[in-house]
Amino acid sequence: MTKENITTGLNITREQMIQLLNEDLAGEYQAIIAYTVYSQMLKGAAYTDIARELEAHAGEELAHAIKIAKQIDYLGGMPGVTPKPVKTSNDPVAMLRADLENERTTVGRYRERIRQAEAMGEFALSETLRAIIVQEQEHEIDLSAALDINVPPAIKPAGRANGRNHMKNGHASRIAPLV
Repeated sequence: MTKENITTGLNITREQMIQLLNEDLAGEYQAIIAYTVYSQMLKGAAYTDIARELEAHAGEELAHAIKIAKQIDYLGGMPGVTPKPVKTSNDPVAMLRADLENERTTVGRYRERIRQAEAMGEFALSETLRAIIVQEQEHEIDLSAALDINVPPAIKPAGRANGRNHMKNGHASRIAPLV
């Protein structure tokens, strides 16, 4: 079975789910590192609230990583230890855009993972992922507000049309937009 079949198919094995969850875990590690670094690199009055929010995001991403690691262990796997590469920049807007793109990708992956978990009958896993996706979407909203843009449309998982391409506009945000 090719990697594309694994990531787009609903009928997967426990071993394949472990592999996919470890890829997701690597993304959570990436987010922890990115939010930690970016929160310290953002300087000036315009970024004070945003930097504070990114620090909070780092803590939430750590909680996600722990939940994913627990699920990997439950399925009989070994949680991975390597993060995905972190994009760095001296440009605050580029940093925030990189974070937003990572969040969008993560939400798309978790949507697919929820479907796969349910097809496997792993309903506790799907509920764990649903709780995580709520916070990931809040991160998308916060980052979009910081960039003073609308939340971009959802990313469709590769090879699947999920029909959920719209996001709500007019959201309340906890951080001030960049002007």
